[in-house]
Amino acid sequence: MIIDILTLFPEMFSGLNASIVKRAIEKGLVEIRIHDFRAYSLDKNKRVDDYSYGGGAGMIISLQPIVDCLRAIENHGQARKILTSPAGKVYDQSKAIELAGLEHIIIVCGHYEGIDDRIHDYVDESLSIGDYILTGGEIAAMAIVDSVVRLIPGALGNEESHLDESFSDQLLEFPQYTRPPEFEGRAVPEVLLSGDHEKVRRYRRFKSLERTYHNRPDLLEKAKLSPEDLSFLEKIKRGEDF
Repeated sequence: MIIDILTLFPEMFSGLNASIVKRAIEKGLVEIRIHDFRAYSLDKNKRVDDYSYGGGAGMIISLQPIVDCLRAIENHGQARKILTSPAGKVYDQSKAIELAGLEHIIIVCGHYEGIDDRIHDYVDESLSIGDYILTGGEIAAMAIVDSVVRLIPGALGNEESHLDESFSDQLLEFPQYTRPPEFEGRAVPEVLLSGDHEKVRRYRRFKSLERTYHNRPDLLEKAKLSPEDLSFLEKIKRGEDF
């Protein structure tokens, strides 16, 4: 997989050379290329922004440097081109799974007051990572890259690791524990030490539903719930424990 990122701040992406992303790069599973689109500015001072038509505070990023940078990328026409923007569709795990199945994506980092709106004629979609404003789209781009790369086959040490994670089935992940079995009077739930795999499965599903119900009830509207799940939810709504 190839991921190209267009940004004014390439130094911000040094953090991608770590952890799972770094291992995926070293394995040859993904190639990440950072492009400073300021280098493509035709302005003698390499400016990339200008005043907004109609007035208003702040400067708007011009199209020319971004479009020329896009066109300099080999096979850019076949790549999925994404703009990070608070006005985009909200990014979620299903979109991460979709992007992980592609061979080439290009991410254009939004910035400050915005980019000339005609940028939408040059990208395929706009994505937002949440209902808040960032200084620029670099952090959003990193979040997208991290979430996509870890889904590439071979990127994780355990290929089943992502199957039980939060949002994998529209529910939040169940709580997990490790040694010691007791720490400062706080004990690991006995069911997890029982060796009863079916009981553990049911406990984890109950806790996943419970956590989702209390923290992200909106996800339950999209989740595929079994009769067992619905029974668990009734207990949760009554305030009962597993």
